Amino acid sequence: MSTAGSPEHVQPARPGDPSRIGPYRIIGRLGAGGMGTVYAGLTADGLRVAVKVIHAGQAGDPEFRARFRREVQLSARVQGPCLVPLLAADPEAAAPWLATAYAPGPTLNQHLAAHGPLTGGTLYAFATGTAQALAAIHAAGVVHRDVKPQNVVLTPAGPRVLDFGIARAADGTSVTRTGVLTGTPGWISPEYYRTGTAGPQADVFAWGALIAYAATGRLPFGGGAPDAVAFRVMSGDPDLDGVPGALLDIVGRALAKEPTERPAAATVAEHCSRLLAAQTTQVLGGDAGPAPTRVGELVTAEWHMPTLDDPDWHAPAVSSRKRTLLAVLVAAAVLGAATGGVLAFRTGGHDNEAGHRRAAGRATADTAGTSAVPRADGTAQGTSPAGTPRGDAPSPSDPRRIPVPVDPLAGVSDPAFTRAGDESEPTSDEWRNSTGASTPQETAVDRAVRADVTSMLATKDMDFMTPTVTFNKRAQTVLVTGGPVSQLPDETREVFVRAGKMAACKALAHRLKDDPAAWSYGRYAVAWKNYDGDTEASILGFGEATDGCLTRVAGQWQGGQEGIATAGSPSSDQAEIRVADAADKAITAEWNARIAQGNGLAPFGNDDAISLGFDPVEKAAYVWARDTDGVLVGRAQRANFQDAVSTILCPKLTAEYHRNRSWNYTRWSVAVLEGNSRIPELITSGECLT
Repeated sequence: MSTAGSPEHVQPARPGDPSRIGPYRIIGRLGAGGMGTVYAGLTADGLRVAVKVIHAGQAGDPEFRARFRREVQLSARVQGPCLVPLLAADPEAAAPWLATAYAPGPTLNQHLAAHGPLTGGTLYAFATGTAQALAAIHAAGVVHRDVKPQNVVLTPAGPRVLDFGIARAADGTSVTRTGVLTGTPGWISPEYYRTGTAGPQADVFAWGALIAYAATGRLPFGGGAPDAVAFRVMSGDPDLDGVPGALLDIVGRALAKEPTERPAAATVAEHCSRLLAAQTTQVLGGDAGPAPTRVGELVTAEWHMPTLDDPDWHAPAVSSRKRTLLAVLVAAAVLGAATGGVLAFRTGGHDNEAGHRRAAGRATADTAGTSAVPRADGTAQGTSPAGTPRGDAPSPSDPRRIPVPVDPLAGVSDPAFTRAGDESEPTSDEWRNSTGASTPQETAVDRAVRADVTSMLATKDMDFMTPTVTFNKRAQTVLVTGGPVSQLPDETREVFVRAGKMAACKALAHRLKDDPAAWSYGRYAVAWKNYDGDTEASILGFGEATDGCLTRVAGQWQGGQEGIATAGSPSSDQAEIRVADAADKAITAEWNARIAQGNGLAPFGNDDAISLGFDPVEKAAYVWARDTDGVLVGRAQRANFQDAVSTILCPKLTAEYHRNRSWNYTRWSVAVLEGNSRIPELITSGECLT
């Protein structure tokens, strides 16, 4: 069952079909198969997506679910030309699903049946595009293992390779049934028939068969019984009669019986690109102006497929206030993890991706959305990173400078709050018996918490999660409740939990400080309802406002894993995007300058090694580097990188702080991911205004 391939039209939904899957509104069906159903979906912004949902019978099989989870993990690793990007997935849902961009057009099988073989420039563009796709797949350390005509869609923009249902990592790890042959007869390599193992060379073999089929309309090893096809694949010659002479050599080499005699996919792609460039130049002629030079432009120039439109896709847009987060970039995606729950993945061009990758947004518990920690005398004088007092500090009336009490009951002999130090978890009964605000003081806390949570979530486009604030006087607990939101990603809900805890902690700390003899609420909890009218709620987090609202070690703020996960979520705030992009480039330039000075430092292995994002919960900027080449293995190298980050980042954060009164980010943290590690190692944290 291919995910993104489509019939000619969207088919009507059937009784019992879902109206929403994850963040997508379902408007019909694209197809169905033995594994499940593919639905036509729309994002809040009108992007067309294909959503594959696994049948309940398959989902109940732990082995099958493991294979589906593996499909999601491998698909997430692969991005490149002529591939259909994975957008989001929830392999742990009751009905596991994944969503890809919609690829309109017939499969190669369908096109050949209706129109016959590909010819001329379109054939060369097809050969080039599919080889480029396989090269990108192999570069990501993945073997497709199911390259066949049904898994290639001929879209108006070019060919698209689909479906990683039986893909495996090139290192050999996979989740498949022992002793079961996976793949489609006629598209399986000789070595896989012989030994049951196949590497990237097997994909190249299938590519050769694919091009022969596209050029002639005939299966290169014929049809019939699977064992007869297998015999011809292992010992017979392919039928290449009708393959253009320019392609004959590369296709023949790809179909070699021994995998060591086949070229790599990247070599095939390069060879086909040269053939395509020659074809383009021949078609354009000497006086037609400059020929396209980039491979993507070459494919587009010679690709001739009709533009398709289906009026059934044009459904009315939904309110953006109610959309579910599409572009959440959880730590599992940003940092290479895959830990369950809904995963959403970046797509798009490099420039757009870079802006959203770098701009994003953390919490555990102490300044009220404030950006500075007060001095012992209660003032809030700022300092530069080196500790030099700033002469242009904001006015004391600036609300960002109002400190949250670290210990609001210090020195209070008989406070109304009597549960300090009680670490017992709030119960469902405490949530059920809580009520709305009934006094002016409770109303003020209610408003402050709701406004603070909404503000934190807004920069991540998560403010559709509206909190409800209730009070349980007997338990001395304020409860912040969210939900229900259908099929909300766990990672998105976790941001809500962190925001609710932080907002409640700050509001309660201020009230305890201002009126300790009368204000009895000092505990807080965040709950989640799964259904409208639900009389039960899950308690997802709790704490006490007398413990401080931020994590501190020896008085110094410390970032954490939750913060970097939130920072990895794309930001919609233009100031964050602008500052992150400028800081990212400046940090990279600073690192390169230090390399040039001969300090024993080395460049990172790729241009996107350094990333920056924002955590709106703890008002912190996170910088992390994926170090695949051992650039930061030593203490001296890490100290140098830490210094490079702080040298650049603090001035940029403080400059924005002074020019933009809505800017709250003055904390920073640096992390490193070594090799293929999925868990970032935090090196250091700091504050620009202390």
